[in-house]
Amino acid sequence: MNDLDSSTRAAIDAVIAGLARAGYISSRQIATAVFLAQHLQKPILVEGPAGVGKTELAKATAAFLGLPLIRMQCYEGLDEAKALYEWKYAKQLLYTQILKDKLGEELNGVKSLAAAVKRLHGAGDIFFSEQFLEPRPLLRALQQPCGAVLLVDEVDKSDQEFEAFLLEILSDYQVTVPEIGTIRARVPPFVVLTSNNARDLGDALKRRCLHLHIGFPDPKLEQRIIEVKVPGISETLRRQIVALIQQLRREDLRKLPSVSETIDWARVLLLLHAEHLEAAMVRDTLNVLLKFEGDVSAVESKLPAFTDQARRAAGETV
Repeated sequence: MNDLDSSTRAAIDAVIAGLARAGYISSRQIATAVFLAQHLQKPILVEGPAGVGKTELAKATAAFLGLPLIRMQCYEGLDEAKALYEWKYAKQLLYTQILKDKLGEELNGVKSLAAAVKRLHGAGDIFFSEQFLEPRPLLRALQQPCGAVLLVDEVDKSDQEFEAFLLEILSDYQVTVPEIGTIRARVPPFVVLTSNNARDLGDALKRRCLHLHIGFPDPKLEQRIIEVKVPGISETLRRQIVALIQQLRREDLRKLPSVSETIDWARVLLLLHAEHLEAAMVRDTLNVLLKFEGDVSAVESKLPAFTDQARRAAGETV
């Protein structure tokens, strides 16, 4: 390894450590994507099942970099007015009323409508200036003097038209407001887009982003996540929890339990003062892990075997 490789490796280790301080246990692949996005100033498109930590990655990155987090939750029908900006119409109207007398003075002696419009043209531009602009998340992220982490959450839930609208921001970190012109970022934001794959995203959007897929973690990483998120759980119980979760993920379920469900279940078992897994306790708390009644019914009869296997996998004699 040459010096560049060593320094890069150390920089990625620093990202892992920084995310860990923010409460996010990262794989090396995730940390490398954050490192590259930061230095290449490219957005990250994070895809994967719900609950694996896509949104949490953006939050932890903001904490790690010491930047404000600006979040835009996407949904069907989202448009520019909600995402980029809108005019402060009430303020414009108020100013119009206040300046009514002044406008009368400006129009004194004007003989025709055309002449009045011409004379007020300059005044009209005042009401469509930045002081009357209400920034929404996208514009607010571009205006941050020291930068920001912009989270475009669940972009796959937005329409294709909105996806196309994002391209200018993701390419050049700028937006065009017809009445004002082009507004460029003071400091390019660190952009994270998340997707649960509700629909296929366009090639144009993907080309502008680094791609990161976060799947279910391996057992070792998931145990570390529980250790950080649920302190107080014994090592033996952590291993049993993860072993049983891994078995459930091999089943043909409508929704497989994700990391968020693992953390919730670990908290439940801690609250119940569990020292190890028992089939009855697993059955009583299965609704924390599985969100559909059909999934619960599909695995209920297998729970005694799953519980025994999990305890054996954790090194406990059953």
